[in-house]
Amino acid sequence: MSAAEILEKINQLSSAEKFFIIEKTFKDLLKANSSYQMSIAAEAMENEYKTNTELTAFSNIDFEDFYEAK
Repeated sequence: MSAAEILEKINQLSSAEKFFIIEKTFKDLLKANSSYQMSIAAEAMENEYKTNTELTAFSNIDFEDFYEAK
């Protein structure tokens, strides 16, 4: 279906249905953009997390047993 066909179908909808489509599309765009931005940030920080011991200090104790102090 082409964009022109989609717009033609949208014009046949009620105002409430149009607003629903706008809201859903906007939320999907925000979600996709957020995921994309997170992946870019993760790639940018990958080397830092692999080499900077200050960022990974607590991962050294990941496999130690933890006992709650009461």
